[in-house]
Amino acid sequence: MTRPVSRPAVSPRIVPATDYGPRPPLDPPPPSKVLGGFQPQSRYNGRGAVTIRVLIADDHAVVRQGLRMFLALDSELEVVGEAQDGAQALTDARELRPDVVLMDMLMPVMDGVAATEAIRRELPDTEVIALTSVLDDNSVVGAVKAGAIGYLLKDTNAGELCRAIKAAAAGQVQLTPQAAARLVREVRTPDVAPAALSERETEVLQLIARGKANKEIAAELTIGEKTVKTHVSSILNKLGVQSRTQAALYAARSGLVPLESG
Repeated sequence: MTRPVSRPAVSPRIVPATDYGPRPPLDPPPPSKVLGGFQPQSRYNGRGAVTIRVLIADDHAVVRQGLRMFLALDSELEVVGEAQDGAQALTDARELRPDVVLMDMLMPVMDGVAATEAIRRELPDTEVIALTSVLDDNSVVGAVKAGAIGYLLKDTNAGELCRAIKAAAAGQVQLTPQAAARLVREVRTPDVAPAALSERETEVLQLIARGKANKEIAAELTIGEKTVKTHVSSILNKLGVQSRTQAALYAARSGLVPLESG
């Protein structure tokens, strides 16, 4: 009788995951190079939630300290750096690849408007929120033209500040009725007829103006998120604008979405 041949146990082949989620990795993934730059380096915190990386740019140390203290209250936010002028903000953004930059508009060396424009041009995955002391500051209008997704007053409370940063990281345009009304009057939007947009593009633009992120737009219109991104790019190109915020203002000025007064 032939004895059976004993074979060593074979361990199953383990294929390393490449998408890092939804389970948090032991170590954050390295920055992955993409066309046009790097992806923002969001990381997982100890509870498995994605940590939004924030860069603070303000020429007043006490303001930077206060903002850092506010953001430390939220475990989903991580301050990765501070800059005291626009030039340093641009340099730090290139190096740190934050998800969101809180940008003071009035700084030495390079002002916030110029820094915002440069960051948005070089790092399209990094959103910028303008900081200002007054609601109708002309520099804020310049920031929106430069590509800022929104702005905050410096006396904004901690809860509103954190919510605004998370919304910006998700690509959401959030303008208060008061802010939208002022910006619609002051920000020049291109003289393009709404008919230049397709029916689907008009639907996407309306949802952008209501503060929806690409993922939410995709779910509401039952289309893929990549398709939404294609529509957004087409909308910005047809309207001749640089940011979702400007597109949202165009929608409000054109009557595609109601503009509340306040």
